[in-house]
Amino acid sequence: MHETIWHGRGGQGVVIAAQTLAEAAYLEGFKGVTSAPTFGPERRGAPLTASTRISKEPIRIFSQIEYADVIVVLDETIFGVVDILSQAKQGALILINSQLPPDKFDIAGPYRIATVDAVGIAMKHYLTKEGAPVINTPLLGAFSRITGLVSLDNVEKALKKKLSTETVMRNFAAVKMAYSETVVNGGVGLNPPA
Repeated sequence: MHETIWHGRGGQGVVIAAQTLAEAAYLEGFKGVTSAPTFGPERRGAPLTASTRISKEPIRIFSQIEYADVIVVLDETIFGVVDILSQAKQGALILINSQLPPDKFDIAGPYRIATVDAVGIAMKHYLTKEGAPVINTPLLGAFSRITGLVSLDNVEKALKKKLSTETVMRNFAAVKMAYSETVVNGGVGLNPPA
């Protein structure tokens, strides 16, 4: 089973990203997929999480994810508020929305770091909502690249189930750009290189 925790702020589309990944994984042929938000007294701008589990077999676990294989950080300022690494398995992939390259993050431990400028990509494709860049969909493209769990084709099909045709075209263009522009230290895939 592959477990992913999404960290972001209210209004950034954390829950929708987790749901869209689950849909893409189902379309990929995984028999077990779940997606769950973690709600509390969140409001726009407050830190929140969502999770996605992906498995070749049906999933019978519905508890919160304790330790994730992949952690996606939609807002790098959350590192100063939430202990994100406490939820990372050894060798976990940590994907960060940032203009900085992976080696600029002072993250000690057995982790592989990936970065992508989801904000810049969203702005290039005119993806905004209420004036804020839509960063969750570009991060789906980055997730596809660093894990290899879901194909871009199935990410596009999952987006078509949630968005209008015109919106899908712009979002998927951003997904593809993020896929190609993601920078990873330590190699791609869920198993670290030997």
